[in-house]
Amino acid sequence: MLGEVTTRAQPQPADLLERHGLRSTRQRLAVLEVLAAERDDATAQEIHAALAGRGKRVGLATVYRTLAALSSCGAVDALSHHPDEVCYRLCSEGHHHHLVCERCHRVVELADCDLDAWLAERARRHGFTVSSHSVELTGTCAECSAVA
Repeated sequence: MLGEVTTRAQPQPADLLERHGLRSTRQRLAVLEVLAAERDDATAQEIHAALAGRGKRVGLATVYRTLAALSSCGAVDALSHHPDEVCYRLCSEGHHHHLVCERCHRVVELADCDLDAWLAERARRHGFTVSSHSVELTGTCAECSAVA
């Protein structure tokens, strides 16, 4: 069964970078600060705009490179629900999945994953060995459904 994560741990940006083996730079810290303030998720373009609004001079290409590095080492999650653009989220530590509203982009983290046995059986039937998995469920949240 998948359970909702009710709180999001907010590690200090410098600690997060160190824990994931990344050097602490002004740009990385700035991007992480924007993501920490974001309730749900944000695209690179949105993060760049937020940085500009805060008076931080970080180029868009640098934002994309920073997000790629943060995502690649597992410091942030990359979500694919936004057409033609990856969305990024600073999530809780540990294995989890996401519910994403396709209207308002609300993101809910889901913990307590019971998929391992089911996936292992399906993979075994096809000669695969599962090394990891992620699930991103898109739909409409209760607030957006009520408005429709």
